[in-house]
Amino acid sequence: MTATEPTGGARARWIGAGYAAQGLGYAAVVTALPMFKERQGLDDALVSVILLLVVVAAAGGSLLADLAAARWGSRFALAGGLAAVGLGLGLTTFHTPTAVFVAVLIGYGVGLGTVDASLSMQGVLVQARLGRSVMNRLFAAYTAAAIAAALLMSAFVAGGAGASVAVGAAGAFALVIAAAGWRGYEPARTVMPDLTGHHHPRVGTRRVVLVCGTLIFTAFLADSAVSTWSTVYLHDSLSAADSVAPLGYAAYQFAVLVSRLTGDHVVPRVGRPAAATASLLVCAVGCGLAAAVPSIAAAVVGFALTGLGVGVLVPLAFSAAGHAAPGNSDEVIARVNLFNYGGALLGAVLLGLLSEPVGLRLAFLLPVVGLLLTLPVVRQLRRLTAPAPAPV
Repeated sequence: MTATEPTGGARARWIGAGYAAQGLGYAAVVTALPMFKERQGLDDALVSVILLLVVVAAAGGSLLADLAAARWGSRFALAGGLAAVGLGLGLTTFHTPTAVFVAVLIGYGVGLGTVDASLSMQGVLVQARLGRSVMNRLFAAYTAAAIAAALLMSAFVAGGAGASVAVGAAGAFALVIAAAGWRGYEPARTVMPDLTGHHHPRVGTRRVVLVCGTLIFTAFLADSAVSTWSTVYLHDSLSAADSVAPLGYAAYQFAVLVSRLTGDHVVPRVGRPAAATASLLVCAVGCGLAAAVPSIAAAVVGFALTGLGVGVLVPLAFSAAGHAAPGNSDEVIARVNLFNYGGALLGAVLLGLLSEPVGLRLAFLLPVVGLLLTLPVVRQLRRLTAPAPAPV
């Protein structure tokens, strides 16, 4: 390492800033949806179609990150993705024809997916460089920034500045981090076995993707269910007041943040398989409590428990993927990242469809079933992450 090259800790901070830029931008877009609808004259059906297109574009961005990382390294993918996110956020602040607005959001979606995948690639790289767990804290930067974005949006709107100012500020932050953080990102293209200092079992890439991808799919199934429907459930099904209904989502996000701030200390001590099992069970208990006890207090506590599990499960799965396939970590993580979009869509769409025939209360049993069905996968996770015998 040269005298001017950033240390591992400095690289972790720059990558954490990338996570913060991602969380800030995504939360700004989600909380600005009412403003977008009013300004562009969009109805709920068209908004749903646009969101679906953004998710599909994000999946394409994840694949693009894989290609860019293989050719130039994941820091190129991260910087390019953040630039696309920043530009897309900035352009959404202008009133444009609907077709142009949709195109801008699709471009934003491509950037979002590229950042999604490349941040996890970078996180695994810097974790290998440091030789200790840091993925939970990196994801905590995303969660903290998302909470800050929601509060800033509220403050800007209440102060009369308008939601566009908040979205534009998030876009500017992403552009600054893309440019200023360039030298701070990890230059390596993938984790190499000699960087980790461990001997790894020979496992197929496909198996790693399926095992870790299943954990990501299930985590985002629960995340999307709570994020999309917790407020609606509290308000419509449990008759919570307008001021009380958002508390379920707030409790969920706060619990996610707490679990991620502590996860880097807990997971290495108990091991990934035990942590994954506990996370799945805690999530299942949380969603099950919300479905079993029709009270506002029980639902809020249940959503908080779900957050505790999801907060650990996502960084754990990405870390395990990088650990199990060190010579192909960028490729594997990009493919594992695709599972998050499937889980997010299923949690948002299927719960909505079930809400009509059975009600949202029973619909929250869907993630419970998914979480319990994922428990056998932990056995495969144990095989993937167990060190192989050292060569004689």
